[in-house]
Amino acid sequence: QLQLVESGGGLVQPGGSLRLSCAASGPTLNFFTISWFRQAPGKEREGVACLSAEDGEIYYADSVKGRFAISKDNAKSTVYLQMDNLKPEDTGIYFCTAKWRTYCSGDAQQGNYWGQGTQVTVSS
Repeated sequence: QLQLVESGGGLVQPGGSLRLSCAASGPTLNFFTISWFRQAPGKEREGVACLSAEDGEIYYADSVKGRFAISKDNAKSTVYLQMDNLKPEDTGIYFCTAKWRTYCSGDAQQGNYWGQGTQVTVSS
């Protein structure tokens, strides 16, 4: 089965940058649509970004548009989330998830496979 492991989280000051990684083992990621979600204490899980394996569509939540970028390296079976100009409101646990051959359709997609999450804390 496909397994996902997130890494790259940590403590960063407002305005700083982090790059999260989602490393996959098992089947190739070629036909999986990958999304990133985040969850802060006391809040519901929020879709952040989506990269479609069907048509290459990329989706970003309005709150991160222009600051975050999702990308994929098929040779390394890894998906990245580059996060720039971070704000305290970006604090939370970030999860990657994979769903077989689907479209983003203007939203992040919850898949059958999830990583364990990586903590991002933005604070001075």
